[in-house]
Amino acid sequence: MTRLLAFALLVLIPGAAQAEAVGHGSYAGLHSREIKSLSASDVEGLQQGRGMELALPAELNGYPGPMHVLELADALNLTQVQHERTEQAFERMRERASDLGDQVIESERRLDRLFAERRATLEEIERLTDRAAGHWAELRAVHLEYHLYMLTVLDDEQVRQYVQLRSHGNGGHRH
Repeated sequence: MTRLLAFALLVLIPGAAQAEAVGHGSYAGLHSREIKSLSASDVEGLQQGRGMELALPAELNGYPGPMHVLELADALNLTQVQHERTEQAFERMRERASDLGDQVIESERRLDRLFAERRATLEEIERLTDRAAGHWAELRAVHLEYHLYMLTVLDDEQVRQYVQLRSHGNGGHRH
């Protein structure tokens, strides 16, 4: 039960906004998805290594993300070294996240196929949801890791500026 709850939280949170747009209790349009649990936008985001709000605990508590630091490079007055380190971090993060995103997609595809082919058993559900949840967890950890890393790149004032520019209020981590 705990595994199913963890899986549900990891999978359903990124798609919650889309489900809200579709409407409560409505599955209109979802039957035509290649992988029922992932929208086309989800698949694209996973393939491209996008954050998909997986690092919100870090972002909203003042841990800057590499992509947003690059977007705010001028306002943060990054040095050349900081800019290079941030670009390198972003590329590593995106590459790792993209690889893990492919694994998430494949694990979700297998779970979908299990039900589509009417082969679902409790054992297979547990096995495949454990695998999918593990991939989602690894993906989230990668995004969180690079937010943490950015504290080694930016100084305290730049972190404060970042938080202010990103409109996160008074929250923030001081290193």
